[in-house]
Amino acid sequence: MSTDEPNASQDAAAIDGRIGRRPTIYDIAQRVGLNPSTVSRALNKPGRTNAATEEKIRAAAAELGYRVNPMARALPTGLSGTYAIVLPDITNPVHFELIRGAEQVARRSGFTLIVSETEGAAEIELETIETLQPSVDGLLVVASRLDDDSLAALAASKPIVGANHSTPSLPSVTPDLESGLTDALDHLRDLGHRSVAYLGLGGAWINRARWELTLDLAAARGLGVVEITVDEPTVAGGAESLRRVRASGVTAVLAYNDLVAHGLLRAARSSGLQLPEAFSVIGFDDIFSAELAVPALTTLRSPLREIGTRAMETLIDPERSRTPTKVVLPLELVVRESTAAPTR
Repeated sequence: MSTDEPNASQDAAAIDGRIGRRPTIYDIAQRVGLNPSTVSRALNKPGRTNAATEEKIRAAAAELGYRVNPMARALPTGLSGTYAIVLPDITNPVHFELIRGAEQVARRSGFTLIVSETEGAAEIELETIETLQPSVDGLLVVASRLDDDSLAALAASKPIVGANHSTPSLPSVTPDLESGLTDALDHLRDLGHRSVAYLGLGGAWINRARWELTLDLAAARGLGVVEITVDEPTVAGGAESLRRVRASGVTAVLAYNDLVAHGLLRAARSSGLQLPEAFSVIGFDDIFSAELAVPALTTLRSPLREIGTRAMETLIDPERSRTPTKVVLPLELVVRESTAAPTR
């Protein structure tokens, strides 16, 4: 290969040497043969430019080593180019793929994304959002513990999009709870179960829709159902529920999430119970450890990365982020070893 042949790095270096600074949108415009305004629109307002043109511009920007300057962008627009994800528990594996989906959208669009945790407490969530709002252009709120009125009041200041949480006042992206819970209860009914416990998150708004749907769907199928609350949606919370699950006499359990299901499985095994002989268990989310559980966990697989992607795409769109809409994505029942026909 000839050493005289130019490459993208040499082009970028030549531009830097010629203008004495980092590449700008004018350099990109010169490279692709388009107006600087078109380049600016493609880089700062994704979706407002022809997709092929936007891809061409972003490719040229990458070749030249262009980076968006958030301070410069903020001067004429009043925008910082920074967004935030606010979530209840950063250690919960359910959030990994959701964050990744949102981060990819932000990075592709030249935005910065910060992550903040609320420890699952409504008062901390409120304080966190109020603290972040002056510094960001919008917030992606995951599994919010706040009620609709509180979220609507906060959204009057900066756009807020809900992920894994639906509220009438905000745009949101959620899994299809009704179809997923229908599949889960049909599965248990077809195995021969007639009594089910729902392990829910006590006092949380996000839990209400799941419990109400479970209650109605179970009744329509002739299944007895009891609600058992856990203090926190964690392995420890699930483990602490074992005594109440056994006292309820049910033959199957629907858990709020896979972590709660993991805790219940572990506590049952430590107590000498054989599962699913003693009772069947279904989780929610299909986190990476679900198939590694003992027994391998039957669960509802949530499209976590797509939820993050779709929610972030909504948040960075000036019109969609201010329009209350509800995007519902399908859940998939993944049957493994933790469900079987009842033995009693």
